[in-house]
Amino acid sequence: MNNNKTLTIIDTFGFLFRSYYALPPLKSKTGFPTGMITGFMNFISSIGKDFDTDYLVFALDSKGNTFRNDIYPLYKDHRPEAPDDLKAQLPVCIELIEKMGFKSAAKVGFEADDIIASLAYDAKEKGLDVRVISHDKDLYQLIQENIFMFDPMKKKIVTESDCFDKYGVYPKQFTDYQSLLGDSADNVPGVKGVGAKTAMALIQEFNDLDNIYKNIDFVAKPRWKTLLRDSKELAYISKELVTLDRDCLSLDDLDFIENLVLPSENPILKIANILRDYDLHNIISRVHKEGTSYKTVIPKGYEEFEQKVEVKIDANVKYTLLNDEKELLNIVSNIKENSLVAFDTETTGLDSLTESIVGFSFCFDEENAYYVPISHFYLGVDAQVSMNIAKQVIMILNNHNLVLQNFKYDYEIIKNNMNIELNLYADTMIMAWLLNSDKPVGMDKLALKYLNHKTIAFKDTVKKGENFSNVELSKACEYASEDAFITYKLYQVLSSELKKNNDLNNLATSLEYPFTKVLSSMQEKGIKVDVKFLENLKSKSLEYTSELTTKIHTLCDCEFNINSPKQLGEVLFEKLGLPASKKTKTGYSTGEPVLLKLKEKHEVIDVILEYREAFKLQSTYIEPLLLLGLSKQDNRIHTSFLQTGAATGRLSSKNPNLQNIPVRTESGRQIRNAFIAKDGYKLLSIDYSQIELRLLAHFSKDEALVNAFNRGVDIHTQTAIEIFGEDEAKEKRNIAKSINFGLLYGMGAKKLGETLGIPAKEAKVYIEKYFETFPTIKTYMTSIQEKAMEEGYVNTLFNRHRNFDFANAAPMLKAGFLRESVNTVFQGSAADLIKKSMLEIYNLYNNNSEVNMLLQIHDELIFEIKEDIVDEVSIELQNIMKNVYKLDIPLEVSASIGSNWGELK
Repeated sequence: MNNNKTLTIIDTFGFLFRSYYALPPLKSKTGFPTGMITGFMNFISSIGKDFDTDYLVFALDSKGNTFRNDIYPLYKDHRPEAPDDLKAQLPVCIELIEKMGFKSAAKVGFEADDIIASLAYDAKEKGLDVRVISHDKDLYQLIQENIFMFDPMKKKIVTESDCFDKYGVYPKQFTDYQSLLGDSADNVPGVKGVGAKTAMALIQEFNDLDNIYKNIDFVAKPRWKTLLRDSKELAYISKELVTLDRDCLSLDDLDFIENLVLPSENPILKIANILRDYDLHNIISRVHKEGTSYKTVIPKGYEEFEQKVEVKIDANVKYTLLNDEKELLNIVSNIKENSLVAFDTETTGLDSLTESIVGFSFCFDEENAYYVPISHFYLGVDAQVSMNIAKQVIMILNNHNLVLQNFKYDYEIIKNNMNIELNLYADTMIMAWLLNSDKPVGMDKLALKYLNHKTIAFKDTVKKGENFSNVELSKACEYASEDAFITYKLYQVLSSELKKNNDLNNLATSLEYPFTKVLSSMQEKGIKVDVKFLENLKSKSLEYTSELTTKIHTLCDCEFNINSPKQLGEVLFEKLGLPASKKTKTGYSTGEPVLLKLKEKHEVIDVILEYREAFKLQSTYIEPLLLLGLSKQDNRIHTSFLQTGAATGRLSSKNPNLQNIPVRTESGRQIRNAFIAKDGYKLLSIDYSQIELRLLAHFSKDEALVNAFNRGVDIHTQTAIEIFGEDEAKEKRNIAKSINFGLLYGMGAKKLGETLGIPAKEAKVYIEKYFETFPTIKTYMTSIQEKAMEEGYVNTLFNRHRNFDFANAAPMLKAGFLRESVNTVFQGSAADLIKKSMLEIYNLYNNNSEVNMLLQIHDELIFEIKEDIVDEVSIELQNIMKNVYKLDIPLEVSASIGSNWGELK
């Protein structure tokens, strides 16, 4: 459990601008505009509880041009003048920040995003967790371990998976993606003619901008090569424009923590007189009415979509420590048959495969919850329950209807510590996720939302540097018993909501609940890595980086730490005398955009960039995978699959993220070659073919599309024939393909034009022609969006729901909702199908040690199968996947067999 303190950084102007457009044009009695001020005050009221932060700073833009205008004079030069009423309120809001006692940060020549990036990285280095409050995609590049982004409009954390789901790239690739795509809002040029889909495809294949240009001869499409070559300079200028400066400011410049602590009393009280001058009496009254301690007031337009269920926690519930074995057995033996029992474990850590159980809690009525200690270790610890008795008790509880929060974790703990497989009746985390997949599903958040109850914090229970086994028994009992009781109460509320929708209830019981054991099985099996191959790869990488290091030192005529920005900056800009664009308190900026500008100035720059790429491959993939492989006797790596990590129903993975291994670059192939089958086995990949387009045909019932798939013809060629005629089909296949896939992600004429390198007007003609040819597709697409707007949700093939709060959304969010509604139907339905396939495969082969399902990479499954049966089993598995659900058109798959992942096509 991470016990770091948290620094929250507010993208101030971003929030203010959105408040201005989201709220009505309110005015004081004197006619002064107050809509933005009102939204800002509502936000201020919410900070204390909504964001659970220790420290806070508001990042501001500085006046005048920034260093980006020196790089590219046209940067942001086309932005229209802000409305007068917006400009009138901005200085008021900035002044109020100071008057309330908050700290703000700005620096001449830099944007607020640079301030955010610099403070975030500095805070992370100082051991803090960082939360960035912003809706700005330009900040996605910061998302990583210990640096989180929170979207205040959607009230959700933006994860690496969210970034990938939306843009097809990960945060660390986002600047490369933006360099290709450009940004019309900021006048970032990008590569002319490259749209979002092309940029995504290039990054997915080549990983980053440098690798694209190093391998430009291997770019598949001639037109793409031409566009890239013609705009190479602009691409790298764009990279420099979109890359945030990470060295322009530090927390030390703000007197570090002392000035950033949150107040205990609502800071609005400090400015009450000012607010009265603007006739904002309701805000002041609300603060007094709800209490002057710092607590949430939800701004107008940000209300929860679903109605809160008011359930109060019974203050009379009794938490009991059960360390008397006879009393414990007596209590569990007298639980009525088929009772609902909430269950939770306490452990030494978060790794369910390796951590030890410390105790468990359970609850089966409204009045009591119990904690059973097993292995607490501290001086003077009282009597505890033996492992044998604990096993007996759990086997008794397992005969009842067990309800858990995050069942997969507790299932693995009990299985690995006691060799008992828990049965699942319901998982409150999955229930909450099915009801609203865009909302947080952690117990603390669910208790606050559905039960109006603030749970005991883990950090207040377990001291830093210790684990739960060190917690005194009475304190452990309070914490653990509460978890069981909260789970019990959450089930009552969530089951009532879930049962109102038979489709969702059936989805939970028939697919999502049993699917937890599928994921657990895959995690437990893991996938083997060739440590000798990785050691050899590491050796070659170290040798190569050593050669580059020597070369750099020779060219610079001195030895220094190349990985130290401070030392590198001093060598480049002081010793070698290269032109420095800026120097900060912490030293010179030596980021990639800065170095790229210096390529023609000194030959060492190319070598430094080459060194950084090699070092990144070594530190990001080779060394971590090698360490993980060596940590296990069987050299198998065990990722953790997240069942509730994506709103569409897709899976994600972490520790490590095996869905993020590079695919088509040479370096990516080298890494994939390290994943191998164990002796006597082969790896098998089975991938659904064009599954989302097949779903489009099924849902839309379009006769031409259905017939094309039923005849097994090339769908893109057939689409081109239908739209442009047979004579032009070959030439226009690429256009047809772009439309086919673009429609699934809400691509309009502008994006299609950028993708194809044609004017938007021409692209619009193509789209209109497409819909004229396939009228039922247009009708169906429109019906999805109308359903989202009118009913507030869309559903997938298996009736999974995703909610869209059009009623309360700011106008800028609604267009995104329309795109996401369409995407959810197809991506979520594809997730439904592959999950059902995985469950059927698990049920058939789980007890067969010769057939092992290891990984799911979206539409692809990877197996490890005994070599002498792999061909036979491959056919069986393909048949399961092809026949898992009866669509109007056939589901098709492709399969490949190899000794390592790199050999799989």
